Amino acid sequence: MAKATKKQALGRGLSALLKDPDNDIQSVADKNADQVIGNVVELDLNSIEVNPFQPRSNFNDEALQELASSIRELGIIQPITVRKLDFNKYQLVSGERRFRASKLVGLETIPAYIRIANDQESLEMALVENIQRQDLDPIEIALSYQRLIDEIQLTQEKMSDRVGKKRSTITNYLRLLKLDPIIQTGMRDGFLTMGHGRALVNVEKKKDQLALYERILSDKLSVRQTEHLVKSLKERGKGTTANNKDVSKEIPGFVSKNIGAIKDHLAVKVDISASPSGKGKIVIPFHSKEEFHRLRKILTGE
Repeated sequence: MAKATKKQALGRGLSALLKDPDNDIQSVADKNADQVIGNVVELDLNSIEVNPFQPRSNFNDEALQELASSIRELGIIQPITVRKLDFNKYQLVSGERRFRASKLVGLETIPAYIRIANDQESLEMALVENIQRQDLDPIEIALSYQRLIDEIQLTQEKMSDRVGKKRSTITNYLRLLKLDPIIQTGMRDGFLTMGHGRALVNVEKKKDQLALYERILSDKLSVRQTEHLVKSLKERGKGTTANNKDVSKEIPGFVSKNIGAIKDHLAVKVDISASPSGKGKIVIPFHSKEEFHRLRKILTGE
């Protein structure tokens, strides 16, 4: 407990130092800069402005309220990061959820790490730190990667080193930006996963993407089912659209909606095929005598 109190006192002491106009710190070469940079400092919330480079654009109200409750009970566990703009004026680099939640709680100060950086450095820090720390949706992450390429001129190889992600992972995110904007919005709103998006991005025509997207939503298709539809579309050759009846009914809705329930009930991988007319077959594999009898009991109820 004494250690925590000492840390808080140190933060308040540094905060007082930063409010001294005769010792204003504007660069790493200024007097007392080494005492501030790298240390946790208690800053007034009203002295901090939101970072315009923040890649996150959606903040879930319910999640913010939950974070606010946690802060009310436990305090700020992880300090935010800010950069110094002017005397007693700062801008967020990362930690906007904590910043917003602290305001909801009614806190007057917040623990922060202070950095001194220009706008371009701030943009890079904001994008990189948010990719690493925040629960961004796949499209927000993709947009952050694209901004690092466009505005910071980072190559995918350098970006891989900077954010600690494989180059192939970065490429997969960037490919999502080729999806129709309506599908991108669906991913941001949580209607489909990155797995669905990665499957749909292999469809060249936007109208086919949208037709498959509507099918995913209406029939609640899994990623595997979506991949199967995309594969079927590509196998039928160029010029065949997802609106054609033979493609849209590759797996009838009544089948696709219940495949998961059958597999869960039997606890085995079930192969199901069906024609557009509704005819089909179910293949239930077993790998031992014991498994056969287990399946028999489930199916017969004996």
